[in-house]
Amino acid sequence: MLGFLSIIVILLAGIYVVNKKPAVNRSREIKSKFSSQLDKLWRIQQDAIRGKKYLRAEKALLMILRVDERNAVAYNRLGMIFAKQGDYDDAIECFEIAQSLAPSASSFHNVGLVHMEIGDFEKAAIAMEQAMRLEENVAFRHISYAQVLEKLGNKKAMIDELEKAVDLEPTPQVLRILAQAYDEDDRKQLAASLRNRASKLTRSRTTHRNIQQPRKMAI
Repeated sequence: MLGFLSIIVILLAGIYVVNKKPAVNRSREIKSKFSSQLDKLWRIQQDAIRGKKYLRAEKALLMILRVDERNAVAYNRLGMIFAKQGDYDDAIECFEIAQSLAPSASSFHNVGLVHMEIGDFEKAAIAMEQAMRLEENVAFRHISYAQVLEKLGNKKAMIDELEKAVDLEPTPQVLRILAQAYDEDDRKQLAASLRNRASKLTRSRTTHRNIQQPRKMAI
């Protein structure tokens, strides 16, 4: 009797193993299919944004979120699309969802830009401060924050932020932004010095590009 039961157990085990393999394969096929579809949707939204076809990009991102509803990057992209179209309430909502899923300097910064666009400078300042707590070594974050501080009438803090931006990225453009701020603060000598520095950098880069430019082949 025990021998008969052993045979049944072995047969059942064999049936389980045989049936398990197709199930695993089907699961892999489904995952692969979903992954392929998501990749395609990401490409569609990226091409659509580049071509300024925002409705097409929006539809692609919404389809991504149907499959992956906790995708912070998709919410962040969707927020950017809404902001570009002037739909600021929906943009803020998307950025805030992205923050709740995966807090990042970009999502906080984007919220700050939208608040600045609608004239809510207090909230813009708070959002940009949060962005810089996560990532303070990016020049354009300090420049954006400086713009908000200027709107709030805090000229000293504005100049401090622009000086930090120059320390991080002393490009001609950033130097000229700080020079303008110095001019408006009646610090003409410092402004002139920065403009001179910016001009030298521009000439130096132009010369370097000319040297690096490959010669045309003689035919």
